[in-house]
Amino acid sequence: MIHESVLPKIKAGATVRVIETVKEGAKTRESRFEGLVLCRKHGSEAGASFTVRATVAGEGMEKVYPINCQSISKVEILSSPKKVGRSKIYYVRDISRRQLRRKTAVAYERTAKMAKGEKVAEAEVSK
Repeated sequence: MIHESVLPKIKAGATVRVIETVKEGAKTRESRFEGLVLCRKHGSEAGASFTVRATVAGEGMEKVYPINCQSISKVEILSSPKKVGRSKIYYVRDISRRQLRRKTAVAYERTAKMAKGEKVAEAEVSK
């Protein structure tokens, strides 16, 4: 079960690590899946879920996790964006990793530098 303090931080654009307990026969083990949250559906109601996308062995892989799932032992928020243009960022399926970094991380670094009053190169400002 996901802790209540983590729920608001699970939003589109956040990078998360989901740790779930998997039962295989008589043994149980912990499985980790780390990736980008594409969407969060149905708020905090009983059927709410979130979709996580990662690239595994060169192939895109997505998993849908229910929020009220007993097998999820922990969700770690690795990074959470301040602002994303959309609530569902399915468009990242079709763009390259380089373009994705430009759309998310670089834009935040540039605005953070500008907010602090640091000098920003002209090439960064014109993007």
